[in-house]
Amino acid sequence: MLSEVLLVSAPGKVILHGEHAVVHGKVALAAALNLRTFLRLQPHSNGKVCLNLPNIGVKQAWDVARLQLQDTSFLEQGDATAPTAEQVGRLKEVAGFPEDSTNPEHLAVLAFLYLYLSICRKQRALPSLDIMVWSQLPTGAGLGSSAAYCVCMAAALLTACEEIPNPQKDGVSASRWTVEDLELINKWAFQGERVIHGNPSGVDNAVSSWGGVLRFQQGRIASLKRPPALKILLTNTKVPHSTKALVANVRSRLLKFPEIVTPLLASINAISLECERMLGEMAATPALEHYLVLEELIDMNQHHLNALGVGHASLDQLCQVTMAHGLHSKLTGAGGGGCGITLLRPDLEQPEVEATKQALTDCGFDCWETSIGAPGISVHSAASLDAPVRQALVGL
Repeated sequence: MLSEVLLVSAPGKVILHGEHAVVHGKVALAAALNLRTFLRLQPHSNGKVCLNLPNIGVKQAWDVARLQLQDTSFLEQGDATAPTAEQVGRLKEVAGFPEDSTNPEHLAVLAFLYLYLSICRKQRALPSLDIMVWSQLPTGAGLGSSAAYCVCMAAALLTACEEIPNPQKDGVSASRWTVEDLELINKWAFQGERVIHGNPSGVDNAVSSWGGVLRFQQGRIASLKRPPALKILLTNTKVPHSTKALVANVRSRLLKFPEIVTPLLASINAISLECERMLGEMAATPALEHYLVLEELIDMNQHHLNALGVGHASLDQLCQVTMAHGLHSKLTGAGGGGCGITLLRPDLEQPEVEATKQALTDCGFDCWETSIGAPGISVHSAASLDAPVRQALVGL
Protein backbone atom coordinates (compact mmCIF):
# COMPACT_ATOMS: atom_id res chain seq x y z
CA MET A 1 0.00 0.00 0.00
CA LEU A 2 1.09 3.56 -0.68
CA SER A 3 1.63 5.61 2.46
CA GLU A 4 1.48 9.14 1.02
CA VAL A 5 -1.50 11.37 0.27
CA LEU A 6 -2.77 11.15 -3.33
CA LEU A 7 -4.39 14.10 -5.13
CA VAL A 8 -6.06 13.37 -8.46
CA SER A 9 -8.47 15.19 -10.77
CA ALA A 10 -10.59 14.29 -13.79
CA PRO A 11 -12.53 16.50 -16.24
CA GLY A 12 -16.23 16.58 -17.07
CA LYS A 13 -17.46 16.35 -20.65
CA VAL A 14 -19.52 18.22 -23.20
CA ILE A 15 -20.84 16.98 -26.52
CA LEU A 16 -19.44 19.29 -29.17
CA HIS A 17 -21.51 17.92 -32.07
CA GLY A 18 -23.62 14.85 -32.77
CA GLU A 19 -25.95 14.62 -29.78
CA HIS A 20 -29.15 12.70 -30.69
CA ALA A 21 -27.69 11.75 -34.10
CA VAL A 22 -25.28 9.42 -32.26
CA VAL A 23 -28.29 7.34 -31.10
CA HIS A 24 -28.96 6.65 -34.79
CA GLY A 25 -25.43 5.49 -35.63
CA LYS A 26 -23.91 8.87 -36.55
CA VAL A 27 -20.61 10.38 -35.35
CA ALA A 28 -20.50 12.44 -32.14
CA LEU A 29 -17.58 14.49 -30.81
CA ALA A 30 -17.22 14.61 -27.03
CA ALA A 31 -14.71 16.97 -25.42
CA ALA A 32 -13.13 17.00 -21.96
CA LEU A 33 -14.43 20.00 -20.02
CA ASN A 34 -11.94 21.76 -17.75
CA LEU A 35 -14.38 21.93 -14.86
CA ARG A 36 -12.87 19.14 -12.77
CA THR A 37 -13.57 16.72 -9.97
CA PHE A 38 -10.78 16.47 -7.37
CA LEU A 39 -10.10 13.57 -5.03
CA ARG A 40 -7.80 13.41 -2.02
CA LEU A 41 -6.91 9.97 -0.67
CA GLN A 42 -5.13 9.76 2.69
CA PRO A 43 -3.96 6.33 3.96
CA HIS A 44 -4.56 5.77 7.70
CA SER A 45 -4.03 3.17 10.37
CA ASN A 46 -7.24 3.97 12.30
CA GLY A 47 -9.16 0.91 11.08
CA LYS A 48 -11.76 3.00 9.24
CA VAL A 49 -12.55 3.86 5.66
CA CYS A 50 -14.17 7.30 5.38
CA LEU A 51 -15.92 8.82 2.38
CA ASN A 52 -16.66 12.54 2.31
CA LEU A 53 -18.63 14.08 -0.62
CA PRO A 54 -19.37 17.66 0.46
CA ASN A 55 -21.07 18.67 -2.84
CA ILE A 56 -23.91 16.23 -2.19
CA GLY A 57 -23.80 16.19 1.61
CA VAL A 58 -22.48 12.63 2.08
CA LYS A 59 -20.16 11.69 4.92
CA GLN A 60 -19.88 8.00 5.81
CA ALA A 61 -17.41 5.78 7.58
CA TRP A 62 -17.12 2.01 7.85
CA ASP A 63 -15.09 -0.26 10.14
CA VAL A 64 -12.53 -1.97 7.94
CA ALA A 65 -12.69 -5.05 10.21
CA ARG A 66 -16.46 -5.30 9.65
CA LEU A 67 -16.09 -4.89 5.89
CA GLN A 68 -13.33 -7.54 6.00
CA LEU A 69 -15.84 -9.99 7.51
CA GLN A 70 -18.37 -9.34 4.72
CA ASP A 71 -18.55 -12.09 2.15
CA THR A 72 -17.31 -10.22 -0.93
CA SER A 73 -17.05 -13.31 -3.11
CA PHE A 74 -20.07 -11.90 -4.97
CA LEU A 75 -17.56 -9.46 -6.54
CA GLU A 76 -15.45 -12.33 -7.99
CA GLN A 77 -16.41 -11.79 -11.61
CA GLY A 78 -16.15 -8.03 -11.14
CA ASP A 79 -13.47 -7.30 -13.70
CA ALA A 80 -15.31 -7.50 -16.99
CA THR A 81 -18.99 -8.15 -16.50
CA ALA A 82 -21.54 -5.50 -15.62
CA PRO A 83 -22.39 -5.37 -11.90
CA THR A 84 -25.54 -7.50 -11.58
CA ALA A 85 -28.73 -6.46 -9.78
CA GLU A 86 -27.81 -9.06 -7.15
CA GLN A 87 -24.36 -7.53 -6.61
CA VAL A 88 -25.83 -4.03 -6.28
CA GLY A 89 -28.41 -5.45 -3.84
CA ARG A 90 -25.61 -6.96 -1.74
CA LEU A 91 -23.74 -3.63 -1.80
CA LYS A 92 -26.90 -1.92 -0.50
CA GLU A 93 -26.92 -4.40 2.41
CA VAL A 94 -23.27 -3.59 3.16
CA ALA A 95 -24.05 0.15 3.01
CA GLY A 96 -27.22 -0.26 5.09
CA PHE A 97 -29.42 1.29 2.37
CA PRO A 98 -32.99 0.24 1.65
CA GLU A 99 -33.35 -2.18 -1.27
CA ASP A 100 -35.36 0.26 -3.41
CA SER A 101 -33.07 3.28 -2.92
CA THR A 102 -32.03 5.03 -6.13
CA ASN A 103 -31.16 8.52 -4.91
CA PRO A 104 -27.91 9.98 -6.30
CA GLU A 105 -26.25 10.20 -2.87
CA HIS A 106 -26.77 6.48 -2.26
CA LEU A 107 -25.62 5.57 -5.78
CA ALA A 108 -22.38 7.54 -5.28
CA VAL A 109 -21.70 5.59 -2.06
CA LEU A 110 -22.50 2.25 -3.76
CA ALA A 111 -20.12 3.02 -6.64
CA PHE A 112 -17.40 3.79 -4.07
CA LEU A 113 -18.03 0.56 -2.13
CA TYR A 114 -18.05 -1.46 -5.34
CA LEU A 115 -14.68 -0.03 -6.45
CA TYR A 116 -13.09 -0.12 -2.98
CA LEU A 117 -14.08 -3.74 -2.28
CA SER A 118 -13.32 -4.95 -5.83
CA ILE A 119 -9.93 -3.24 -6.23
CA CYS A 120 -8.65 -3.53 -2.64
CA ARG A 121 -9.78 -7.10 -1.93
CA LYS A 122 -6.53 -8.39 -3.45
CA GLN A 123 -4.66 -6.74 -0.52
CA ARG A 124 -3.87 -8.87 2.56
CA ALA A 125 -6.21 -6.60 4.51
CA LEU A 126 -8.61 -3.89 3.34
CA PRO A 127 -6.83 -0.53 3.75
CA SER A 128 -7.86 2.26 6.16
CA LEU A 129 -8.42 5.33 3.98
CA ASP A 130 -9.81 8.83 4.19
CA ILE A 131 -11.29 9.89 0.84
CA MET A 132 -12.60 13.36 0.06
CA VAL A 133 -14.11 14.26 -3.33
CA TRP A 134 -14.95 17.83 -4.33
CA SER A 135 -16.18 18.93 -7.75
CA GLN A 136 -16.49 22.07 -9.86
CA LEU A 137 -19.11 20.23 -11.94
CA PRO A 138 -22.81 20.64 -11.25
CA THR A 139 -24.51 17.24 -10.82
CA GLY A 140 -27.34 16.04 -13.04
CA ALA A 141 -26.55 18.58 -15.79
CA GLY A 142 -25.32 16.08 -18.41
CA LEU A 143 -21.69 17.12 -17.87
CA GLY A 144 -20.34 13.71 -16.85
CA SER A 145 -20.01 14.45 -13.12
CA SER A 146 -20.59 10.81 -12.11
CA ALA A 147 -17.99 9.59 -14.62
CA ALA A 148 -15.39 12.09 -13.36
CA TYR A 149 -16.13 10.81 -9.82
CA CYS A 150 -15.69 7.16 -10.87
CA VAL A 151 -12.51 7.90 -12.85
CA CYS A 152 -10.95 9.73 -9.86
CA MET A 153 -11.99 6.90 -7.53
CA ALA A 154 -10.65 4.13 -9.80
CA ALA A 155 -7.33 5.94 -10.39
CA ALA A 156 -6.79 6.69 -6.69
CA LEU A 157 -7.68 3.18 -5.45
CA LEU A 158 -5.63 1.38 -8.16
CA THR A 159 -2.65 3.63 -7.34
CA ALA A 160 -3.03 3.32 -3.55
CA CYS A 161 -3.18 -0.49 -3.85
CA GLU A 162 -0.16 -0.39 -6.19
CA GLU A 163 -2.04 -2.11 -9.01
CA ILE A 164 -0.65 0.75 -11.14
CA PRO A 165 2.37 2.96 -10.36
CA ASN A 166 2.02 6.53 -9.14
CA PRO A 167 3.22 8.59 -12.13
CA GLN A 168 3.92 11.69 -10.00
CA LYS A 169 7.38 13.17 -10.50
CA ASP A 170 9.07 15.55 -8.08
CA GLY A 171 8.60 19.19 -8.98
CA VAL A 172 5.98 18.41 -11.67
CA SER A 173 2.59 20.01 -11.02
CA ALA A 174 0.46 17.40 -12.87
CA SER A 175 1.39 13.95 -14.19
CA ARG A 176 -0.52 11.42 -16.32
CA TRP A 177 -0.55 7.63 -16.33
CA THR A 178 0.65 5.48 -19.26
CA VAL A 179 -1.84 4.40 -21.94
CA GLU A 180 -1.93 0.89 -20.46
CA ASP A 181 -2.69 2.20 -16.95
CA LEU A 182 -5.32 4.61 -18.33
CA GLU A 183 -7.06 1.65 -19.97
CA LEU A 184 -7.29 -0.10 -16.58
CA ILE A 185 -8.52 3.09 -14.88
CA ASN A 186 -11.14 3.55 -17.60
CA LYS A 187 -12.27 -0.09 -17.33
CA TRP A 188 -12.86 0.17 -13.59
CA ALA A 189 -14.47 3.63 -13.88
CA PHE A 190 -16.94 2.14 -16.39
CA GLN A 191 -17.86 -0.48 -13.76
CA GLY A 192 -18.54 2.32 -11.26
CA GLU A 193 -20.66 4.13 -13.86
CA ARG A 194 -22.64 0.93 -14.39
CA VAL A 195 -23.44 0.81 -10.66
CA ILE A 196 -24.77 4.38 -10.91
CA HIS A 197 -26.48 4.36 -14.33
CA GLY A 198 -27.16 0.71 -15.12
CA ASN A 199 -26.34 0.83 -18.82
CA PRO A 200 -24.13 3.84 -19.69
CA SER A 201 -22.53 4.27 -23.13
CA GLY A 202 -18.97 4.46 -21.75
CA VAL A 203 -18.32 7.80 -23.48
CA ASP A 204 -18.31 9.91 -20.30
CA ASN A 205 -15.71 7.81 -18.46
CA ALA A 206 -13.58 7.52 -21.64
CA VAL A 207 -13.51 11.33 -22.05
CA SER A 208 -12.69 11.78 -18.36
CA SER A 209 -9.89 9.19 -18.51
CA TRP A 210 -8.27 10.20 -21.80
CA GLY A 211 -9.12 13.92 -21.96
CA GLY A 212 -8.90 15.92 -25.21
CA VAL A 213 -11.61 15.27 -27.81
CA LEU A 214 -13.07 11.83 -28.58
CA ARG A 215 -14.95 10.66 -31.64
CA PHE A 216 -17.74 8.23 -30.84
CA GLN A 217 -19.77 6.10 -33.27
CA GLN A 218 -21.74 2.91 -32.67
CA GLY A 219 -19.79 1.99 -29.55
CA ARG A 220 -16.38 2.72 -31.12
CA ILE A 221 -14.36 5.42 -29.35
CA ALA A 222 -11.21 7.06 -30.79
CA SER A 223 -9.10 10.00 -29.57
CA LEU A 224 -8.43 12.93 -31.90
CA LYS A 225 -4.72 13.63 -32.23
CA ARG A 226 -3.56 16.79 -30.42
CA PRO A 227 -6.86 18.70 -30.41
CA PRO A 228 -6.55 22.40 -29.55
CA ALA A 229 -7.85 23.65 -26.20
CA LEU A 230 -10.83 25.86 -27.06
CA LYS A 231 -12.04 28.55 -24.68
CA ILE A 232 -15.80 28.45 -24.09
CA LEU A 233 -18.56 29.72 -21.90
CA LEU A 234 -20.57 26.88 -20.41
CA THR A 235 -24.07 27.92 -19.41
CA ASN A 236 -26.53 25.91 -17.35
CA THR A 237 -30.11 27.09 -17.99
CA LYS A 238 -31.10 25.07 -14.89
CA VAL A 239 -34.21 23.93 -16.80
CA PRO A 240 -34.65 20.23 -15.95
CA HIS A 241 -35.24 17.70 -18.71
CA SER A 242 -35.67 13.98 -19.26
CA THR A 243 -33.02 12.61 -21.62
CA LYS A 244 -35.11 9.47 -22.12
CA ALA A 245 -38.18 11.48 -23.21
CA LEU A 246 -36.16 13.71 -25.57
CA VAL A 247 -34.49 10.69 -27.23
CA ALA A 248 -37.91 9.04 -27.63
CA ASN A 249 -39.35 12.23 -29.18
CA VAL A 250 -36.60 12.32 -31.82
CA ARG A 251 -37.22 8.65 -32.61
CA SER A 252 -40.96 9.24 -33.06
CA ARG A 253 -40.30 12.29 -35.26
CA LEU A 254 -37.99 10.12 -37.39
CA LEU A 255 -40.72 7.50 -37.77
CA LYS A 256 -43.36 10.13 -38.57
CA PHE A 257 -41.25 12.15 -41.06
CA PRO A 258 -38.47 9.84 -42.30
CA GLU A 259 -37.80 11.87 -45.49
CA ILE A 260 -37.28 15.02 -43.40
CA VAL A 261 -35.46 13.69 -40.33
CA THR A 262 -33.08 11.22 -42.03
CA PRO A 263 -31.34 14.03 -43.99
CA LEU A 264 -31.17 16.13 -40.78
CA LEU A 265 -29.31 13.32 -39.02
CA ALA A 266 -27.00 12.87 -42.04
CA SER A 267 -26.35 16.62 -42.02
CA ILE A 268 -25.50 16.59 -38.28
CA ASN A 269 -23.08 13.73 -39.05
CA ALA A 270 -21.44 15.90 -41.75
CA ILE A 271 -21.13 18.77 -39.22
CA SER A 272 -19.30 16.44 -36.79
CA LEU A 273 -16.93 15.29 -39.55
CA GLU A 274 -16.23 18.85 -40.70
CA CYS A 275 -15.56 19.92 -37.10
CA GLU A 276 -13.18 16.97 -36.69
CA ARG A 277 -11.33 18.07 -39.87
CA MET A 278 -11.11 21.68 -38.59
CA LEU A 279 -9.74 20.60 -35.20
CA GLY A 280 -7.15 18.50 -37.06
CA GLU A 281 -6.03 21.55 -39.04
CA MET A 282 -5.92 23.65 -35.85
CA ALA A 283 -3.52 21.18 -34.19
CA ALA A 284 -0.73 22.58 -36.36
CA THR A 285 -1.48 26.32 -36.62
CA PRO A 286 -4.82 27.61 -35.32
CA ALA A 287 -5.98 30.69 -37.24
CA LEU A 288 -8.96 33.02 -36.81
CA GLU A 289 -10.52 31.53 -39.99
CA HIS A 290 -10.77 28.17 -38.22
CA TYR A 291 -12.77 29.75 -35.42
CA LEU A 292 -15.14 31.38 -37.92
CA VAL A 293 -15.83 27.95 -39.46
CA LEU A 294 -16.39 26.43 -36.00
CA GLU A 295 -18.92 29.21 -35.30
CA GLU A 296 -20.83 28.45 -38.51
CA LEU A 297 -20.94 24.77 -37.63
CA ILE A 298 -22.27 25.63 -34.16
CA ASP A 299 -25.07 27.76 -35.67
CA MET A 300 -26.08 25.12 -38.22
CA ASN A 301 -26.11 22.32 -35.64
CA GLN A 302 -28.24 24.35 -33.23
CA HIS A 303 -30.85 24.93 -35.97
CA HIS A 304 -30.84 21.21 -36.78
CA LEU A 305 -31.36 20.32 -33.12
CA ASN A 306 -34.31 22.72 -33.00
CA ALA A 307 -35.70 21.00 -36.10
CA LEU A 308 -35.38 17.65 -34.28
CA GLY A 309 -37.53 19.12 -31.50
CA VAL A 310 -34.95 19.14 -28.69
CA GLY A 311 -34.65 22.91 -28.33
CA HIS A 312 -36.19 25.00 -25.56
CA ALA A 313 -37.09 28.66 -24.98
CA SER A 314 -34.25 28.94 -22.42
CA LEU A 315 -31.72 27.73 -25.03
CA ASP A 316 -33.14 30.16 -27.63
CA GLN A 317 -32.64 32.93 -25.07
CA LEU A 318 -29.04 31.79 -24.45
CA CYS A 319 -28.33 31.87 -28.22
CA GLN A 320 -29.93 35.32 -28.61
CA VAL A 321 -28.07 36.84 -25.66
CA THR A 322 -24.69 35.55 -26.87
CA MET A 323 -25.46 36.52 -30.50
CA ALA A 324 -26.12 40.11 -29.31
CA HIS A 325 -22.47 40.06 -28.17
CA GLY A 326 -21.31 38.56 -31.49
CA LEU A 327 -20.87 35.04 -30.07
CA HIS A 328 -22.22 31.67 -31.24
CA SER A 329 -23.85 29.01 -29.05
CA LYS A 330 -25.54 25.64 -29.19
CA LEU A 331 -27.09 23.23 -26.71
CA THR A 332 -24.88 20.39 -25.50
CA GLY A 333 -26.26 17.02 -24.45
CA ALA A 334 -29.93 16.09 -24.49
CA GLY A 335 -31.40 19.60 -24.89
CA GLY A 336 -34.87 20.60 -23.71
CA GLY A 337 -33.11 22.96 -21.28
CA GLY A 338 -29.90 21.79 -19.62
CA CYS A 339 -26.61 23.29 -20.80
CA GLY A 340 -25.25 25.22 -23.77
CA ILE A 341 -21.75 26.04 -24.97
CA THR A 342 -20.51 29.32 -26.47
CA LEU A 343 -17.24 29.47 -28.41
CA LEU A 344 -14.83 32.24 -27.35
CA ARG A 345 -12.62 33.35 -30.24
CA PRO A 346 -9.01 34.26 -29.33
CA ASP A 347 -9.50 37.85 -30.61
CA LEU A 348 -12.17 38.61 -27.98
CA GLU A 349 -11.41 41.29 -25.41
CA GLN A 350 -12.02 40.26 -21.78
CA PRO A 351 -14.58 43.07 -21.10
CA GLU A 352 -16.77 41.63 -23.91
CA VAL A 353 -16.58 38.15 -22.34
CA GLU A 354 -17.45 39.60 -18.91
CA ALA A 355 -20.43 41.51 -20.35
CA THR A 356 -21.74 38.29 -21.97
CA LYS A 357 -21.34 36.34 -18.73
CA GLN A 358 -23.20 39.08 -16.85
CA ALA A 359 -26.04 39.10 -19.41
CA LEU A 360 -26.40 35.30 -19.08
CA THR A 361 -26.34 35.48 -15.29
CA ASP A 362 -29.05 38.17 -15.47
CA CYS A 363 -31.24 35.57 -17.26
CA GLY A 364 -30.99 33.41 -14.13
CA PHE A 365 -28.47 31.03 -15.71
CA ASP A 366 -25.22 29.71 -14.19
CA CYS A 367 -22.22 30.56 -16.36
CA TRP A 368 -18.58 29.41 -16.30
CA GLU A 369 -15.65 30.60 -18.39
CA THR A 370 -13.64 27.47 -19.05
CA SER A 371 -12.11 25.39 -21.83
CA ILE A 372 -12.59 22.10 -23.66
CA GLY A 373 -9.97 19.64 -24.85
CA ALA A 374 -8.66 19.50 -21.27
CA PRO A 375 -6.26 16.81 -19.98
CA GLY A 376 -7.82 13.60 -18.64
CA ILE A 377 -7.25 12.02 -15.23
CA SER A 378 -4.08 13.48 -13.64
CA VAL A 379 -2.22 13.27 -10.35
CA HIS A 380 -1.19 16.57 -8.74
CA SER A 381 1.27 17.98 -6.26
CA ALA A 382 -0.54 19.84 -3.44
CA ALA A 383 1.30 23.06 -4.27
CA SER A 384 -0.01 23.05 -7.86
CA LEU A 385 -3.70 23.17 -6.88
CA ASP A 386 -5.58 26.47 -6.82
CA ALA A 387 -6.27 27.85 -3.34
CA PRO A 388 -10.09 27.24 -3.55
CA VAL A 389 -9.50 23.58 -4.51
CA ARG A 390 -6.92 23.12 -1.73
CA GLN A 391 -9.34 24.74 0.70
CA ALA A 392 -12.20 22.46 -0.36
CA LEU A 393 -10.08 19.33 0.03
CA VAL A 394 -9.81 20.14 3.76
CA GLY A 395 -7.57 23.15 4.06
CA LEU A 396 -4.47 21.55 2.51
